Amino acid sequence: MKTVIKTIILPAIVLMGMATQVTAQTKRTSAKQKTVITTTTKRTSVATNNNNTTKRVSSTKVTYKKPTKKVVSVRTVPNKIEVRHNGQSYYYANNKYYTQSRGRYIVIAPKVGFRIKTLPVSYKRINYNSRNYYNAQGIFYVQINNEYEVVDPEVGTVVYELPEDYEKVTIDGQTYYEYANILYEKVQVDGTRAYEVVGIIDME
Repeated sequence: MKTVIKTIILPAIVLMGMATQVTAQTKRTSAKQKTVITTTTKRTSVATNNNNTTKRVSSTKVTYKKPTKKVVSVRTVPNKIEVRHNGQSYYYANNKYYTQSRGRYIVIAPKVGFRIKTLPVSYKRINYNSRNYYNAQGIFYVQINNEYEVVDPEVGTVVYELPEDYEKVTIDGQTYYEYANILYEKVQVDGTRAYEVVGIIDME
């Protein structure tokens, strides 16, 4: 009788225990996969095309909280550095870019493709999807040879602060934050407030 217990009953009990453990692990895995799918759906809610790295949103779908934006302009820009891009002159000073109009200098954000040889002193390095970005005053750069080019960041890139002149916008009733046509959503990262890139506005 003892031999029967050892050879038949004990192995059966062990197998039942292993099957229960596998079932529990399968349930936990399924729950995790469901959570990931839900999060992904939420983050791509502003998408208007099938590009996985940059979601484009038509400006006609974006409503700004303030109907007009305050234009910051000054008469002079001391110690400015002139940089030309696509036939347009930009003037850099005090960690800001300016363009000249009617004898005054107006603060603007450089366009995608704009290149400089030296990053602004206040930049922060951000790594996302194995790509290094350099963020300064809300503008994203990547290094190309010995220069730094302005680019659109990928969806999912996270920053911990926005420039002071960001704007609040709504898209389909949801509130987002915009700066330089980049859309952000407020999120929590390890208990700290942050802003995640969720799309880029296409100006129309």
